[in-house]
Amino acid sequence: MKLKSKTERIILGIDPGTSIMGYGLIKESGNKISLITLGIIKLNHLSNHALKLQSIFIKTTEIINAYQPDCIALEAPFFGKNVQSMLKLGRAQGVAMAAGLALNIPIFEYAPRKIKQSVTGNGNAGKEQVSAMLKTLLKFDESPQFLDATDGLAVAVCHSFQNAKGDSNLQSYSGWSAFVKNNKDRIG
Repeated sequence: MKLKSKTERIILGIDPGTSIMGYGLIKESGNKISLITLGIIKLNHLSNHALKLQSIFIKTTEIINAYQPDCIALEAPFFGKNVQSMLKLGRAQGVAMAAGLALNIPIFEYAPRKIKQSVTGNGNAGKEQVSAMLKTLLKFDESPQFLDATDGLAVAVCHSFQNAKGDSNLQSYSGWSAFVKNNKDRIG
């Protein structure tokens, strides 16, 4: 494995979902970022929710092993009207987190509005606006089949931008014990 310099790191961004999970990887070199890859994991062919969660864990672990990210940034679930959907989304996020935590990779969470604000300057931006801005920032022309891929990429870019600003309000977990300690209200 090639050793990275101290000013270089790889960030994996994940947009969790139980039908389609989007992801993107960027390389941060000093104050420059570049695209490594982006893609989706299709899960809608699986009818059993537990099998979807298992697939998320396996595929996230495969991505981690293939690209060796230094950290993982995830989109945090947001409050919605459909409690069942929110619960499923939270499980998907938790399983993706578990894959990283099992491999001792620091985890960071960002609210959807924070991600959009960070990438486009507008917290209410649509998926198409986010995708267009990422194409400009990272200088790529391909249009992914699903905007979930650019949503995952946006999470990685957001993390890079927050870190560049020295944001001390980042939610980070370096292992299970840190997650449990910081989330006593969520565990019960």
